[in-house]
Amino acid sequence: MARVGVFVCHCGTNIAGTVDVKYVAEELAGEKGVVISRDYKYMCSDPGQKIIKEYIRLYNLDRVVVASCSPLLHERTFQNTVKEEGMNPYLMEMANIREQCSWVHKDRAEATAKAIEVIRMSVARARMNEPLHPKRLPIERKALVIGGGISGMQAALDIALVGHPVLLVERSPSIGGRMAQFDKTFPTLDCAACILTPKMVDVRSNPKIKIFTHSEVESVEGYVGNFTVKIRRRARSVDMSKCTGCGECISKCPSRVESEFDLGLAKRKAIYIPFPQAVPNVPVIDRAHCRYFTQGKCKVCQKVCPAEAVDYDQQDEILTEKVGAIVAATGFDLSDPDDYSEYGGGRYPDVINGLQFERMINSSGPTEGHLKRPSDGKEPKTIVFIQCVGSRDENLGRPYCSKMCCMYTAKHAILTKEHIPDARVYVFYIDIRAAGKNYEEFVRRAIEQYGAVYLRGRVSRIFDRNGKLIVRG
Repeated sequence: MARVGVFVCHCGTNIAGTVDVKYVAEELAGEKGVVISRDYKYMCSDPGQKIIKEYIRLYNLDRVVVASCSPLLHERTFQNTVKEEGMNPYLMEMANIREQCSWVHKDRAEATAKAIEVIRMSVARARMNEPLHPKRLPIERKALVIGGGISGMQAALDIALVGHPVLLVERSPSIGGRMAQFDKTFPTLDCAACILTPKMVDVRSNPKIKIFTHSEVESVEGYVGNFTVKIRRRARSVDMSKCTGCGECISKCPSRVESEFDLGLAKRKAIYIPFPQAVPNVPVIDRAHCRYFTQGKCKVCQKVCPAEAVDYDQQDEILTEKVGAIVAATGFDLSDPDDYSEYGGGRYPDVINGLQFERMINSSGPTEGHLKRPSDGKEPKTIVFIQCVGSRDENLGRPYCSKMCCMYTAKHAILTKEHIPDARVYVFYIDIRAAGKNYEEFVRRAIEQYGAVYLRGRVSRIFDRNGKLIVRG
């Protein structure tokens, strides 16, 4: 039969201020399998650990339960304590009577009763525990990074720089992610492309990094250190080994569709390169809009390609790779404007989202850096920014803060005033959460230096009156 020792910690007054620790220790003394139960002010201290070691020897304990704080804080501490006395560290259990008991209860009697039950459960578990022993297993030294945005690229570079091979999988035809759509970064207002594009080149030229664009992870099996991953590499319909990047196919393509990269503010061809600095800088055919794939005719791009790189017969590939670690850097997506009918999303062309603003303000964007109303192409003189759309909304099940919109709104307000000095800029906000180095100063700069008017409150409705949008809040 297991011989269990129970050690109850006061944690100063963190536990003892709410729980009657001495009474708890006395109650546990009569529990099945418990041969000793005692309390001490700080079990994690050197004297406290010496008590545990002494009682293991004195009572020949083969199980230990420490009732104290969170295992996240001191599980390793107490595992090492029992290990020094020859006990298997996995025969030690911790009962969290601080975070899960004393800190969440005010009534002393209720907290004491709960502490007793929590420790009883840990004693029952300890009695059933079996020794565990570490094993050495061969692991794959290769890593998989899912997502080729700025975070994924940096992760891939960091892993590659310490000598490990990396597979970088990106769903889009090019790495770069959302940052490729940005004009400036906050709070320094540095050029986003000036930071991003050299990083893209570093990734492409690193021999340790293998890039899979236009690809997705189909499945993951295995365990930490030994994963088997299936990657679907979708057909580009262009042979990357033959393409010279001349652009002849793009210029001659007769099909024009909305550009995802410019969020519908511009058109692109059915065969296209997402943006000028794309990596790889090779066209891809959008089969959903290509006339050959939808109507069975055209083939203009294939006819004009001097390198004979266009391949309509190219098929998706399923590649199987073994990796030891996986980094998920899948980024973010935009909230659907149709979820917010009060803002006129989808009804009024002059109601745009933050990324559309980024594309407008960007010198390489569809308006070449000029702010224009999508409805008539005129320069706006009054711009309203609405924060917290898509977050801090319990009705949509997202009561949390995005942590980003306060900062990029301040950035947009500053950029608006730089492009249109006489524009009136209004910002509707719930709270300002500028949580980062120089973030608070950046918001103050938008208000004090650039004259953005911050209005605390929610917008209740946006409507059209004689061709002008009226914002009511």
